[in-house]
Amino acid sequence: AKNIEQAAARLSSLIGNILKLNRLEHQRITSEVKTYDVCRQLCESIFLFEDALEEKGIELEADMEDTAMIKADASLMELVWNNLLSNAVKFTDRGGCITVRQTSDENYVRVSVSDTGCGIAKESIRHIFDKFYQGDTSHSMEGNGLGLALVKRVLELSDGEIQITSEEGKGSTFIVTLPAAKEALSSGRNAENG
Repeated sequence: AKNIEQAAARLSSLIGNILKLNRLEHQRITSEVKTYDVCRQLCESIFLFEDALEEKGIELEADMEDTAMIKADASLMELVWNNLLSNAVKFTDRGGCITVRQTSDENYVRVSVSDTGCGIAKESIRHIFDKFYQGDTSHSMEGNGLGLALVKRVLELSDGEIQITSEEGKGSTFIVTLPAAKEALSSGRNAENG
């Protein structure tokens, strides 16, 4: 019964991701773009993985500013953070470490998710954002190869980008760069100065 339940959950996740990606690719999702604090959203996403981190004995380090405002669709960006964190947890061995870092300047907000997991082979990095591609087949039962394709598409729609650095046996780092919400940034600076 447990195996059937897990298989049904995987199938449901696959169908959900296929539908989301299809709507994103054909721009059938109406973006609800607004200015919001991405640091708060990151903290909320991290909180969702608290049990999984504890279960695997993975240490999580977070280094973020108090606030960083971006202009994007919050529900779509939530997909980005949840996919990156989910992958970091999935590919990090028991007792490993995940680091979430956020920095910003007047033009961009950058978020990196690093892990001490198995890393990605050089030949796999070129295809990592392709639909249904899974670089590490030992974890194939835990995913469907659509997460990073979704991440890439959401970031394209948000005028953002993603880069990856990885070394086999040492871990991976995904760096997301998004335009900073300028009006919020200047008002935040004025509040600090005043």
